[in-house]
Amino acid sequence: MTPDIHVKRVYDPASPDDGQRILVDRLWPRGLSREKAALTAWDKEIAPSTDLRQWFAHDPAKWGEFISRYRTELAANTQAVDELLARAREGCVTLLFGARDTQHNEAIVLADWLRSHLSRTK
Repeated sequence: MTPDIHVKRVYDPASPDDGQRILVDRLWPRGLSREKAALTAWDKEIAPSTDLRQWFAHDPAKWGEFISRYRTELAANTQAVDELLARAREGCVTLLFGARDTQHNEAIVLADWLRSHLSRTK
C-alpha cells in the first residue's frame, strides 16, 4: 500500500480528506490565522534550516541543489523525521507549505523523502 501523503498550500481550504494537517514551514504563513490554518501540528523542526531557506529564496534555478541540501538536512534530523514517519504510518498526512510556487518547495521534497522511507520499511 502506498503511503497516503499529500502536499497542499496552507492557504487552500481544509478538507476532511487531508487527514493530519502538518505545516512544514519554519515561519508562520503571512496573513493566516491559526484557526483558518486548521493544523494538526506545526513542525518547524523538519523545515529547511534558516540558512538553506534564505539561500534557496524560492529560486527555481537552485531547485536541484536545494533538493540535495535539504535531503542532507533530513538525513541528519532523525528525531523529526521519525516523528513524521510515525504520523504517516497512522494514516493520511497532508504536508502544508506557504510558498506560492507549488512545484518548488520543501513539502514536495519532504513528501518524496517520507514515501521512499516508508516503502523501504514495510
